[in-house]
Amino acid sequence: QVLLVESGGGLVQAGGSLRLSCAASGRTFSSYIMGWFRQAPGKERELVAAINWSGSSTYYADSVKGRFTISADNAKNTVYLQMNSLNPEDTAVYYCAAGSLAIATPDHVNYWGQGTQVTVSS
Repeated sequence: QVLLVESGGGLVQAGGSLRLSCAASGRTFSSYIMGWFRQAPGKERELVAAINWSGSSTYYADSVKGRFTISADNAKNTVYLQMNSLNPEDTAVYYCAAGSLAIATPDHVNYWGQGTQVTVSS
């Protein structure tokens, strides 16, 4: 059974930080692209950041560049999303995702985590 388990969401004040974790298990993910999507109420699910397991390639949405950092720990099969300078517009459910070829839209994703809520108060 393939599992992506997120943790680290919560409530934070504007300007604060949170770190999300995604632990992958059940198969070998070394060839997969890993990423974080988010979905706010009434909005489409959007890609926030993506990384390959070697860490040699990363992608960030313009809205989070300079504030969020994605990283991968191969030994722990875990992907992280460090979120700094959070603002209320970052409020959403954040989903860990794995894609065998690419991650750009939800259609590319092979596996999803259950999601973790991030709420930023003003």
